[in-house]
Amino acid sequence: MSAVKQNCWEFMRCGREPHGPRSAELGVCPAAADHSFDGINGGRCAGRICWAVAGTLCRGKVQGTFAEKRGGCIECAFYKKVQREQGNDIAVTKFLRYISQEKRGMLGSLSYRYVTAGERFITQGEIRECAYVIARGSGLVIVEKEGELHPVGHRGPGDIVGVVQILTGEPQHAHVEAETDMELWVLGREQFNDLSRKDPDFLDFITEIAADRFDSKRPMADRVIGRYIATGIIGRGGYSIVYKGVHQALRMPVAIKMMRHNLIKDPAFLDTFRNEAKLIATLNHRNIVKVYDIEERFKTIFIIMELVEGESLKDMLERLKTIPPYLAVHLLAQTCSGLHFAHQKGILHQDINPTNIFVQRDDEVKILDFGLACPLGAEDRSIFDGTVHYMAPEQIRCEPVDQRTDIYSLGVTAFEMVTGRKPYETQHLKTLMRMHCDQDIPDPAVLAPDVPEKLRRFILKACARDPARRYQSAEEALLDFEPVAQKPLRASKDRDPHRLQQTTNLSLRYPPDRQTQINLLIEEFCSKAEALGAEESLETVGPWGNGAVPACRLNSWE
Repeated sequence: MSAVKQNCWEFMRCGREPHGPRSAELGVCPAAADHSFDGINGGRCAGRICWAVAGTLCRGKVQGTFAEKRGGCIECAFYKKVQREQGNDIAVTKFLRYISQEKRGMLGSLSYRYVTAGERFITQGEIRECAYVIARGSGLVIVEKEGELHPVGHRGPGDIVGVVQILTGEPQHAHVEAETDMELWVLGREQFNDLSRKDPDFLDFITEIAADRFDSKRPMADRVIGRYIATGIIGRGGYSIVYKGVHQALRMPVAIKMMRHNLIKDPAFLDTFRNEAKLIATLNHRNIVKVYDIEERFKTIFIIMELVEGESLKDMLERLKTIPPYLAVHLLAQTCSGLHFAHQKGILHQDINPTNIFVQRDDEVKILDFGLACPLGAEDRSIFDGTVHYMAPEQIRCEPVDQRTDIYSLGVTAFEMVTGRKPYETQHLKTLMRMHCDQDIPDPAVLAPDVPEKLRRFILKACARDPARRYQSAEEALLDFEPVAQKPLRASKDRDPHRLQQTTNLSLRYPPDRQTQINLLIEEFCSKAEALGAEESLETVGPWGNGAVPACRLNSWE
């Protein structure tokens, strides 16, 4: 377990942190109040980069700017402690962490540069043909904006600076100045290109550096992607990194999906990623996330999408363990509706699973990530195009796929929703694929006896191994849910009225599009009430605005 990293006010005991013993007398220290520095060197606010902040209290004296106090700070015990700890850090953006032991021989072929404390060795706006790997010492990353200098980051041994600009050919986005005397390895464009060719993972490493840059809360010379501004990372995947952002003119919040740089070397994958934007852009449906725009910058592609708030079905399952049947039907019906629309446009998703079903705060579903989308009937697909736990047998066997493939994946998802488990649980990939191809899906009622019969039948039919025995379209599956909304509510059983002890009345008001889940909720409630010896009497009292008002009378017996 890693040790807790101290902030400067904890180490120096100056008492100027918020609510600290000297904060009322001397004011709260800027290093303890500026949250835009959060996370730099693993600190809170500027607690581990206090030497870059003006107005801190050191040695009983309020200090000046970072340039004015540099000499004193680099002799400070806390500064040296941070440098020592960061030199041993294993951050993902550390170049020496990325370079394996056997690859480090390449460093011997690089030229060496020595810079003195205070020297600016990278200048914002210039175009350079080299990057620097820090062998010894440390430096500050400083953005110049509207004539003011803003320290935005700290780099130490093992870090690499200036490398994103070699990849993109764009000007440097910030100055880099030596805090201490520094020794640097010089990575030229030729060595960079050679490393990129020999090791595709190197470009994935560069993507993390670029992602870290856009995720910064500090001022940036350029956080702009076309007409949009990235404001912070909200998700990472194997293919992409997703930012929260905003349209500059309209102030409209958006999600910005950036393709990882290691993948742009694969023309086929690049075409697939571009295809995703074009495909989803044609799908204007309330249950499919919208694509607004596509931008190409920094030698990669950004897809600008609708920003949705809520949680993935995967996160909901982790939180609730299982989804109540009435809510499960509501979510599944919406997913069917979105898939039916896509299928009508000739588009197959091919990776339906709980991660790609997003539930907004009003329980409205958005289907995400058509990155694997392809035309109906496509044959040129890999078994790795999709999440294996949810893949249909024909996907696994690399046979032609169609809309019934998505229906199978949705059925597996439904099984997990009501049972809290995947139907085939094994750690072995080959065994898992064989189970999908050779075994019928288990009956969900064995694990979840309370699952409504209609939902149980949906799962078993959707997950039939033979596509001909499944629902033939998402529309057919959607229509199969409707009888749940239309079926007569259960009549009360004959009971001896003289044994009645107490009656409870319950009425519900709801919009009509929730009829299906309301009926399932009432059915579940009645089943449990009956087990307690109660008689239930249900009837629809009449319309209410946009919804009906079922009245439930519950009579208890001796």
